[in-house]
Amino acid sequence: MIELAPLFAEPVFAQGRERLLGLLRTHAFAERDVVLASGQRSNFYVDCKTVSLDAEGSFWIGLLFRRVIELMAPDAGAVGGLTLGADPLATAVAVASFQAGRPLHAFIVRKEPKGHGTGQWLEAAARVDAARPVVILEDVVTTGGSTIKAIERATASGLKVAGVVALVDRLEGGRAAVEAHAPLVALYTRKDFLP
Repeated sequence: MIELAPLFAEPVFAQGRERLLGLLRTHAFAERDVVLASGQRSNFYVDCKTVSLDAEGSFWIGLLFRRVIELMAPDAGAVGGLTLGADPLATAVAVASFQAGRPLHAFIVRKEPKGHGTGQWLEAAARVDAARPVVILEDVVTTGGSTIKAIERATASGLKVAGVVALVDRLEGGRAAVEAHAPLVALYTRKDFLP
């Protein structure tokens, strides 16, 4: 398991994590009955796209995820995940990494292969150096199904997955499922939203 304590000691990381949590609590979290992508019912929902597509939210996600990736997989060359949730996350990290002088390219894992042309599962894979590991990004982990699908598609495309970085772990069994494939770091858990 990756230890985030060194990052929490960094003032910018700690302040950014707190600010991003505030944005998620204000704009993404709701206590209401919902059916999740996994098909499970829940009494709360975290719609991370309302924050990952927000200018400030994207800034903090890029900065925080980039620092976690530097600790988790310092040799990583790219980031990506299953469309649609991971798309803004990967873009935010790519921009932040370029600004920091250590570019990480972004790629997108399709839910179905491209229906024309090459029939590929990954978009922008040609820009990814297969000799360097990649990190899979996820907005919310529940059962881990979407994350595992992204890991499997990336691996089948010849990439080596070094780990997974998520915004929220709902603490509903997904961590164990994902970690059977790759280490997982989540910035927040359900405990950050519910007492």
